[in-house]
Amino acid sequence: MRVIAGKYRSRPLHSLDGMDIRPTSDRLRETLFDVLLAGNPAALEGSVWLDLFAGTGAVGIEAISRGAREVHFVESSAKASGAIRKNLQSLGISTGFHLRQEDVARALARMKKDGVSADVIFLDPPYRMKDEYSRTLQALADYRMLGPRSVVIAEHERKFDPGGRVGRLHRVRILQQGSTALSFYRLIETSPTPAT
Repeated sequence: MRVIAGKYRSRPLHSLDGMDIRPTSDRLRETLFDVLLAGNPAALEGSVWLDLFAGTGAVGIEAISRGAREVHFVESSAKASGAIRKNLQSLGISTGFHLRQEDVARALARMKKDGVSADVIFLDPPYRMKDEYSRTLQALADYRMLGPRSVVIAEHERKFDPGGRVGRLHRVRILQQGSTALSFYRLIETSPTPAT
């Protein structure tokens, strides 16, 4: 596993054993960033990211490498949080991130209170924790951490559908690669009902 592009291109990343820690593959990360950049290498400059269920932090670190201003890594496992810390240290990254070792629901509530807003939110729960998809997507829709240009991306098994619409989040694209898929969501603002 390595950083695909940007400032830390080709630098190795440490991984962990176990089914629950399933780092996003290099190939899928490359596809994800190709979609987000859409031919504009500077598209992510200065962006704010949430890397939820961050595992080893590979996606958030890739974002930092490509110019993100700030990444919030959220990971409840002490072992995985240690791997994120190790990866950041090995790359010499000392600023531009927050590492939150707590469950996602608590972290989102805390970030809402702190007024954190994000341009890109990536979530990748352990595949066995299917309820976390709807729970997290609903929380993101309710917490108003997103702007009109923000995007939420869920990595999931190809055979599992996290939902086409969750609250005010509407899926705008699904990308499949092998047994894995990425669902892209954007906020749909509901218009007020006109007075009669």
